Formats: sequence, C-alpha cells, structure tokens
Amino acid sequence: MVFQYTNAFVTIASVNFEKLVNFYTRLLEQKPLTLVPNVYAEFNLVSMRLGIFQPKNTNESEFEAIAKSKISLCLEMSNLEDAIAHLTALGYPPPGDISIASHGREIYAYDPDGNRLILHQAAIGSH
Repeated sequence: MVFQYTNAFVTIASVNFEKLVNFYTRLLEQKPLTLVPNVYAEFNLVSMRLGIFQPKNTNESEFEAIAKSKISLCLEMSNLEDAIAHLTALGYPPPGDISIASHGREIYAYDPDGNRLILHQAAIGSH
C-alpha cells in the first residue's frame, strides 16, 4: 500500500473558540464554510483550509500552555499596508515594523490567542 494524502489543512485549538472564530471571520472577511458552535469552524482560503476547534475539557490544559507556538500562519497579501490597517482596525495591530527580505516584505502580528501571523507581500517578480 502506498501512502497518499488527499488534502492538508491547518487547525488552531482555542479555549476561546468564539472569540477566535469572530477574529478570523473579520480578518478574512468571510464566514466559516463549516460551523459547529463551540466545536469547530473551518474557513476555505485560496490555497488551504483553516480550521479552529474547541479542545475537549480533558485536553484543555495541553492547549493553554504559556509557551509561544513555533508555527506561524503566513498570509500572502497583495497590499501589506492595507492588511496592516485592517488588522489594526480589528484591534490587533502588529507590534513591530515591516521587515524587508529577499522574497519581499513582511510583518508579524498575533491573533487573540497569541498565534503568530506573518503578513507577507512578495517582491515583484519573485513568483
């Protein structure tokens, strides 16, 4: 038997389920494609799916750890300044400045649970 996957997507666990779903609804300017209140929400992005789930009570402590996650959700933006303004209007302004890299410009931001977002605008001609 050959191992073959059919799809891949990112999920975020949150004990603040409703707050996080509302944040991503406003950030992505779309309602979840799938919504089971206080259990699971799923957004369909251009090239991936983003799921948010409420951990079971028996597993909550695993997801309440103080340590920052090593995983970042990177969102490619057509206009970085507009994205920063939108995030700021939502009440979650990026704490730093735009950085310049060989692959384009980017800035870190954080969702209500402290998950790192990387808002990235590709350099012209880098695709």
